[in-house]
Amino acid sequence: MGSNIFSTDTIATNLLECLYQHGYDVWLLDFRVSILLEASQQQCDGDQIARYDFPAAITRIRQVTGAKDVQCVVHCYGATTFFMSLLAGLQGVRSVVCSQIATDIVVPPATAVKTGLHIPSVLDKLGVQSLTAYTQAHADWFEKLYDTALKGYALTEAQGYCNNPVCHRITFMYASLYRHETLNETLHDNLHELFGVANMRTMEHLALLCRTGHLVGFGGEDIYMPHLDRLKLPILFISGEQNECYLPESTRRTYQQLVDRFGPERYSRLVVPGYGHIDCMFGKNAVVDVYPAIVAHLDKTASA
Repeated sequence: MGSNIFSTDTIATNLLECLYQHGYDVWLLDFRVSILLEASQQQCDGDQIARYDFPAAITRIRQVTGAKDVQCVVHCYGATTFFMSLLAGLQGVRSVVCSQIATDIVVPPATAVKTGLHIPSVLDKLGVQSLTAYTQAHADWFEKLYDTALKGYALTEAQGYCNNPVCHRITFMYASLYRHETLNETLHDNLHELFGVANMRTMEHLALLCRTGHLVGFGGEDIYMPHLDRLKLPILFISGEQNECYLPESTRRTYQQLVDRFGPERYSRLVVPGYGHIDCMFGKNAVVDVYPAIVAHLDKTASA
């Protein structure tokens, strides 16, 4: 994925437009795994993104704008690596809106099986360097066989509502990322604009996090969770009630852990009825069901 999940023109009002309409100076970040960058073809892990990409981005924004600090809206792998960066000592962040995942990871049984079998590691050893959601109009026989095989899996895991091979590949690579009824037809027909290549080292790190249940380094090092005191800042956690990628229990655990340690004043949590994972960002009615909570948190912490 890339920053275009926040700026897609396939919905009436995207998050970028919503925040701009409310007076925010909005910066979109494409870090090294973004499908909008050639760098996404290269192997990398979350530690590299946490150590280099976020500090460089925050520093650049502060230099250009003159702002003392910034507010961040982060989603999915962007949220995972952003919290790694915060726990590693990232400076200049005033408040955070965190969508779906933070420091704790709880996955459904299907994902637990895939990660428990170390499928990304096995594929890496077999020489598979990446997985892709892209399909080709003139696919060869293997690609067609692959898409046919995934169709049955997707019918089980993704509500069985469509015949879109890109949608099926997305479900296989990650999990069911959205409720079909929350997407409009235009976005669903153009999922290829929003999803693409994922390198195997990134997938291996994600699989390790799912098995471990919380943030660790690529080699399994416990280098993040001992520093929860670095999360003493205003954070809104958002989970889709029907998220089948990272269960809502994920944000509940992080939220509760922070409240227990540092008190409830800084932290809040929203579970959005009827939504899954990424549809909280680009669902056809997200502007009504999700964005107001994001704006409210940012407004509340605009001068924190």
